[in-house]
Amino acid sequence: MTQAQPASNSQAARITPYDVAEHLRTPEEMAAYLDAWLEEAPEDVAGIARALGDIARAKGMSQVAKDAGLSRESLYRALSSEGNPSFATVLKVAKALGLRLHAQPIEQVG
Repeated sequence: MTQAQPASNSQAARITPYDVAEHLRTPEEMAAYLDAWLEEAPEDVAGIARALGDIARAKGMSQVAKDAGLSRESLYRALSSEGNPSFATVLKVAKALGLRLHAQPIEQVG
């Protein structure tokens, strides 16, 4: 019995990072993705901004920036993990993405 040799670098599996933007194809998927962030992590401002960024990348960052009246660079910066977009920017981006933010009462316990 012979021992298996480890795969060489050229044979090793190539691992590519997961990019959610590649899987957001329809307006319904985009809305559900943002809704999930708003529902599951409503205080995670950076996460919600990143979610908007993921959706913007799925739609095309240049077009979203144009529709929102922002430069592409400022949109990338605002929706990055280090970004802290103003509420006005969030509203402009949501509108450019064809999304509407929705309010509902928080369920009271007890």
